Amino acid sequence: MSFSRRNFLTTSALGSLALGLDAQTTKVTDGKAAEQRSEAPRVSGKTVIVTKYTGNQTIDKAHEFLLNGGDTLDAAIMVGKAQEDDPNDDTVGYGGLPNEDGEVELDSCCMHGPTRRAGSVGGVRKIKNVSLLAQAVMNHTGHVMLVAEGAQKFGKALGFPEENLLTEKSRKIWLLWKENGSDQDWWGPSLADPSWKVPPGTQPPPSMSEIFKEKMDRLYARAEALGIAPEDRDHAVRRVLRPPTGTIHVSVLNAKGEMSGMTTTSGLAWKLAGRLGDSPIIGAGCYTDQDVGSAGATGAGEENIKVAGAHSIVENMRRGMSPREAGMEVLKRIAHAYEKNPAKLRFIDMVYYILRRDGEYAGVSLWSHDGGRHHRFAVHDGKSRLEDTVALFEGEPLPFPPQPYDPFKHE
Repeated sequence: MSFSRRNFLTTSALGSLALGLDAQTTKVTDGKAAEQRSEAPRVSGKTVIVTKYTGNQTIDKAHEFLLNGGDTLDAAIMVGKAQEDDPNDDTVGYGGLPNEDGEVELDSCCMHGPTRRAGSVGGVRKIKNVSLLAQAVMNHTGHVMLVAEGAQKFGKALGFPEENLLTEKSRKIWLLWKENGSDQDWWGPSLADPSWKVPPGTQPPPSMSEIFKEKMDRLYARAEALGIAPEDRDHAVRRVLRPPTGTIHVSVLNAKGEMSGMTTTSGLAWKLAGRLGDSPIIGAGCYTDQDVGSAGATGAGEENIKVAGAHSIVENMRRGMSPREAGMEVLKRIAHAYEKNPAKLRFIDMVYYILRRDGEYAGVSLWSHDGGRHHRFAVHDGKSRLEDTVALFEGEPLPFPPQPYDPFKHE
């Protein structure tokens, strides 16, 4: 589906929230009640990688590395680092969209199952490969997490090069946001605040056609004035109106049953300086238990922190749930927090990537679609492919901060 100004935000119809919190149910895969199964998942001899769909460009190389005896964490970082190095991925590493001040701030964490160690960094500027920096914290310190200037100082001492991470393309998108969208930023009460109300005009029926059209015209005109190439203007406008949450997570299993996980991100576009999401938080954006499995997340970081998403999923699997059941249960926890005002769920999205020690995996999402496409995730278990997530709700979330409802959707 190509993106254009007339089909911006064109998606499948939003599913009814009347689906409720029991919209997805699955059977326990081994036929036992979840609470009755406490033994660790068996080692199956499978070699499996589960990651965000963007990781498919490196997943073959990482899988071959595992087959040749490579370490599971090194394989996970191989996938994530490729995105950090890619200037065209503006949600991770070099070229990532900056905070509201125009500074790219990166977060990452990792867990190494065989040695049961972890490392994490947050709010890092000027160091591109924060996945390697998080691994260095694990390997070269007695700490688990370093942040901001301390993490940068540590990286510099180890020889990590300092560089400008804001590409010209991302800088111009930031300028476009500053000139046209910074009045709708991350200041003010959060979505979870009881005083926050769903703004008028952000939901059907469409009643703001002229306002929306004027805003779109203004954005395209300013994109041209800023020197954004014609082929890049659709993407730039989309990033202003629909700030990406970014992130890539990778969970890895080798034939010996060894597991590792990592997550890396440039965080929420246009965030307040110093904001940390779930990605550098062990137990939220990434969690691996060698005896059970590994999980990680992309999406609304603040919501995932509050449910300790990755840890909760692994603990669900420890109690006997399948990967799919474990992820869906945590999505229901997120939804449950908004049961008094379910309309707010339209502004939240979450995707979990889940891998159990026996090789069973799942990708689950709060909503089925994003950007007009079904949520997908990448898998390699001897064959590389993309699969659709299993969703709690059918449809697509609305952008946050809220934007006027798209009139072109119904033309």
